[in-house]
Amino acid sequence: MRKRSAPNTEAPQNDRQFVTALSRGLDVLRAFRPDDRAGLSNRDLASRTGLPNSTVSRLTYTLMQIGYLLYDEQTGRYSMGVPVLSLGYACLGAMPIREAAKDQMQKLADYAGDGVQVALGARDGPTVTYLACARATNGMVSLQLGVGSRISLARSAMGRAYLAASKEAERVEILAELAEHHGPERWPAIYKGIQSAATQIAERGFYANYGEWHEGVHSIAVPFASSSDGAPDLAFNLGGPAHFLPRERMEDDLGPRLVMMAQALRLHTRQM
Repeated sequence: MRKRSAPNTEAPQNDRQFVTALSRGLDVLRAFRPDDRAGLSNRDLASRTGLPNSTVSRLTYTLMQIGYLLYDEQTGRYSMGVPVLSLGYACLGAMPIREAAKDQMQKLADYAGDGVQVALGARDGPTVTYLACARATNGMVSLQLGVGSRISLARSAMGRAYLAASKEAERVEILAELAEHHGPERWPAIYKGIQSAATQIAERGFYANYGEWHEGVHSIAVPFASSSDGAPDLAFNLGGPAHFLPRERMEDDLGPRLVMMAQALRLHTRQM
């Protein structure tokens, strides 16, 4: 059985089983971001999804009728309805590794100290979505990311760690999609970073990213491939402002600790 943790939402040619209308409706829901507090108009959604305005209008009307979207008549904007939340919690609840990892992630975050965040994530198209986060309990400054936040698959430490452990056929497919997404001018440099991540992980078990995702942010990541076709591949990362995470500490201390945490969780999941 072939695993597809983040399938291509474009309709496969001549695939009678593929329901295009359903795919497009889900694209509309996926277009919303955590910081869209003011909601999105049909025009906003058409811009983000690439769908025609008329198609978006029909989809938002349908999603509103069944409660997945709420409509503000004063602003003409839509926001997520409560039923969407149940889908997210159902997804998280089906990942026992998330609960098993929480304590270990918190211990590592507390050890790393102020400004550091430890996260678990999985691929979502050209991004990685955070599934769990831990911050130092006494931390005053930290990355403002939480469960549901999406970061770049191609440029982040977590995304590159995910790619390093993906199966060859899946990786070829993902890289082709990413090359198209980022364009010919940006892709060569990004691809070089992806190759470097794979080399580092093969040699020492973790990948260190110094400002390639965001200037002034240092992060390390390790892959956590699933042993089941029914579960997504994952990756762990640890990151924060560069002044909290000097290169020597990242590579000599925190990187090996992140690897050991992932190894311990791998052993734990085999015993579950």
